Amino acid sequence: MAKETGQKMVAQNKKARHDYLIEDTYEAGLVLMGTEVKSLRQGRASLVDGFVDIENHEAWLHGVHIPEYSQGTWTNHSARRKRKLLLNRDEIDKIERRVNEKGLTVVPLALYFKDGRAKVEIALAKGKKSWDKRQAIAERTADRETQQAIGRRMKGMRD
Repeated sequence: MAKETGQKMVAQNKKARHDYLIEDTYEAGLVLMGTEVKSLRQGRASLVDGFVDIENHEAWLHGVHIPEYSQGTWTNHSARRKRKLLLNRDEIDKIERRVNEKGLTVVPLALYFKDGRAKVEIALAKGKKSWDKRQAIAERTADRETQQAIGRRMKGMRD
């Protein structure tokens, strides 16, 4: 069988970038069962309720929904089981220290295959308040309007 190359996106958590201020990101491997990998290859997963917890100096991914494999038998997996993340000891220690000191949380941003291996992008994040969200939306709208005005100006159109 030919070796896979490149990156194939399975799921993204777009709401995390809206609800949290992302401070730092990490790429982690996942310990999965065979039926979980087959289900992911079909492009089925949800990161909406996911979070990462550090227990006994190990990183665990909780709340990520990977539905049962349709052709699976009694060996099928549980859809919302906790899954171990594969990170370096230094990365785990750094994440644990920052979560305990600054009150940050760790959320999954994306789940994808990279060169045939399942990876998850996790981020150290700080929760946004409602006024932060409104301010971010206003800034995006203002930037979009200025880019449109510049584009119209470059084409010789009037405002």
